[in-house]
Amino acid sequence: MNKNIALVSGDGIGPDVIAEAVKVLHAVGSKYGHTFTCTNYLAGGCSIDRYGIPLTGETLSACLASDSVLLGAVGGPKWDHVASDLRPEKALLGLRKGLSLFCNLRPALMYPQLKDACPLKNEIVCDGLDIMVVRELTGGIYFGKRGTTATGAYDTMEYQTSEIERIVRKGFKIAMKRNKRLTSVDKANILASSQLWRSVVERIAKEYPQVKVNHLYVDNASMQLVRNPRQFDVIVTSNMFGDILSDEASQITGSIGMLPSASLGEGTRGMYEPIHGSAPDIAGQDVANPIATILSAAMMLRYSFSLEKEAVDIEKAVDKVLDEGYRTSDIFTEGSVKVGTVQMGDLIAQRI
Repeated sequence: MNKNIALVSGDGIGPDVIAEAVKVLHAVGSKYGHTFTCTNYLAGGCSIDRYGIPLTGETLSACLASDSVLLGAVGGPKWDHVASDLRPEKALLGLRKGLSLFCNLRPALMYPQLKDACPLKNEIVCDGLDIMVVRELTGGIYFGKRGTTATGAYDTMEYQTSEIERIVRKGFKIAMKRNKRLTSVDKANILASSQLWRSVVERIAKEYPQVKVNHLYVDNASMQLVRNPRQFDVIVTSNMFGDILSDEASQITGSIGMLPSASLGEGTRGMYEPIHGSAPDIAGQDVANPIATILSAAMMLRYSFSLEKEAVDIEKAVDKVLDEGYRTSDIFTEGSVKVGTVQMGDLIAQRI
């Protein structure tokens, strides 16, 4: 199999972690006879520095022409002074919209080797955590009408029925492949858009009678994630609510340096990225944790290229390296072996 991958390394530690994910991809390709042609493109702060804008037409066109996109991280204090419509983060919104990626998958998986890093009591997470947050990505308040007036400002949260239907169906299909439990999170006691959201979920639920469905208001859901996270299997929710809840879920697992994400559309092409930020304070110092980006590459193999065996190989290699006690500084504990970004990538590639 030959696949063309657009690499958008971005800013800060983005290039550091992307390099290790590419290393692991090539190890998998060598083992199974696949060729992954990886080409670098600029987006985010580095694009502002070079071209004056966070996302160029050239980069978007290249991503559209690729089989999938692997992204590092964008942004940093260096660009805090730029106008709001030219912020590095606009590159992410532009790529998601331009690639028609409406579904964001954020797994929150606790590795047993890192259980002590969880901020919750052991009895709360004694059996571990495995949650999949399915977040709507191209609608809602982040893309609604906004503006300022002489006395204030406004942002509009708007959803079309079709936008809700397609993300909710994704949630149900994923739940069918897991433990057949789906929690829909909204604010239907207050928001008209959430009332529509809930009605769509209840209608589509009739098509999936095997899936147990419940509804939670977003404030209660955020509380339940801390109180009893094991009650969740799949969470499906809107753009802003998913943004917040997936970050909360990730922190419960112990380190955002471990967690990948996938952004998907109707076709096979997706954009894959770690959920962590650009961490410019440690960029280029060989200390960043590349595992989230490596696992994002595994998600790319699974969801875009249908290479399940290869994806599992990467995940097992990560598990093996953790079993052997190797840790980057963010997950280091007494008794483990501290390694840098490059060595962690080398170890995972070697286990493959």
